Amino acid sequence: MSRSLRLALSLVLLTAGLTIGTVATSAGTAHADACYTWNRTLSQGSSGSDVRQLQVRVGGYPGYGQVLAVDGQYGPATAAAVKRFQSAYGLAADGIAGPATFSKIYALQDADCTPAHFSYAELNRCNSTWSGGAVSAATAKANARRTMWKLEALRHALGDQPIRVTSGFRSYSCNSAVGGASGSRHLYGDAADLGAGSHSLCTLAKRARYHGFPGILGPGYPGHNDHTHLDFRPSRYWSAPTCGVS
Repeated sequence: MSRSLRLALSLVLLTAGLTIGTVATSAGTAHADACYTWNRTLSQGSSGSDVRQLQVRVGGYPGYGQVLAVDGQYGPATAAAVKRFQSAYGLAADGIAGPATFSKIYALQDADCTPAHFSYAELNRCNSTWSGGAVSAATAKANARRTMWKLEALRHALGDQPIRVTSGFRSYSCNSAVGGASGSRHLYGDAADLGAGSHSLCTLAKRARYHGFPGILGPGYPGHNDHTHLDFRPSRYWSAPTCGVS
């Protein structure tokens, strides 16, 4: 199904869901999606692989300084992230993922499960097989997909203007060639370097604090005056002194 047709169907179903009040109460499938289709309404207490899939899509809405776990358990943190996602897109913000929420997600994602405004190619200019890094190719690609959904949230929060990605996944050989740190998160596929464009580097660094990035390095941090680096490291480390981010 073409992206334009899927978008048109999503908008029709979104309107229908809001009209008949199915957002909070309806179970069932909104429509078949080329990437992934949810078959039930999800709320606190739900668990399973469909919850994990949802958590990836709303991972950019955890709140300031927070990270949403992708653990398949629909707890308070997931409900809060869903509420923020719903509010960001003008949906009824009840924290319950039903047809209207899923229809919006369907409209935002492409057939390969990446968000509309980012691609695997954009997050990997190094090695098209995603191999040669610190994790398996499958893990690196999955990590990049999670990063892209966070970037999609960041992009939307900044007015849906383009965000320029200058570096993503790197194999060890690519990382060495560009002088990357030996333990760079780029080797894991969960890092993205952003260049200035529609937004200043400081604007990107400041806003990223709300979108699930425990690692933020930007202007004022050694070697980062020409880009803002975002990643998913085990513990939070923010340093962009020029921007007042720490």
